[in-house]
Amino acid sequence: MAFVTEKQPEGCKYIYSLAPTLKKFALKDMTFSETKLGNYEFKRMLEEVPNSNEGFLLKIIVNKELNGFKLSLTDKSGLRNVNIFQHANKIIQDKFYFQMDTFVDRGIFNKQEI
Repeated sequence: MAFVTEKQPEGCKYIYSLAPTLKKFALKDMTFSETKLGNYEFKRMLEEVPNSNEGFLLKIIVNKELNGFKLSLTDKSGLRNVNIFQHANKIIQDKFYFQMDTFVDRGIFNKQEI
């Protein structure tokens, strides 16, 4: 999957794009880790019951130039894309929106309602 400038997860009511004011320290503050290639990666399990290890994986990678990103929602193995807005309950969806709203508040992403 190539880096994109905006992304709408399947079934989501928002389009997310990188904020033009994005800084590397904001990514590190939000627990993005730097990869060997210099990109920034965030992984979080979206679980109905905390620490159950049963849920979906939210994975975001921002390139080192801070002008493109990848966003995926997969099964817990990270191998198969999943539409959490069709196959998951409201709690999982709310956790996704909460996490993304936190990124918007911190100046990492912008969101646009469809």
